Amino acid sequence: MEAIDVANADDPVTVDVDGNALPREVFHAQRMTHWLGVVAPHADAAQRLAARAHHLRRWTLPRSDYPTGRAGYLRWRAAQKQRHVTALGEVLRRVGVDDNTIDRVGTIVAKVGLGQDPAVQAHEDALCLVFLEQQYDELTDQLGDDHMIDVLRRTLAKMSPVGLEAAVGMNLSERGRALLVAARSTES
Repeated sequence: MEAIDVANADDPVTVDVDGNALPREVFHAQRMTHWLGVVAPHADAAQRLAARAHHLRRWTLPRSDYPTGRAGYLRWRAAQKQRHVTALGEVLRRVGVDDNTIDRVGTIVAKVGLGQDPAVQAHEDALCLVFLEQQYDELTDQLGDDHMIDVLRRTLAKMSPVGLEAAVGMNLSERGRALLVAARSTES
């Protein structure tokens, strides 16, 4: 995990964490590790490595390199996923992680088996929880309430009951809580 944090330490964007500037992807990885511990307290080493590295050096492939809109976003996200798996394999090999573990971590990061593989599902739950914790209010301001309810419905549909329980228990803004309740009441 230290090698992953070192690789993410070059992130040019920093966030303020308790008065200290921290590279954004290092902070994001820490929050991902935290939420994995909440939804899968007995996660194995591959799950913990995947959580720490799921956005490995994400800034090197900017979202702005892809077209605007949902289709461009999905293309960018797919390219990022593949890049993360490749870069992660390189980092883990350098520190002596075996090929089977590297393959398993890559499967989790790429979210292969989402909905069937409990480790991949826990990873997705943690990702959704980091989104709600770190990006939700800002994205709501950008998209507006109605669009955000649609985003929340898609997000909640990807989560397990354990992940949903953690989401409902989060300390959200008043607006964020109201939109979450609205999204849950309109789930099919």
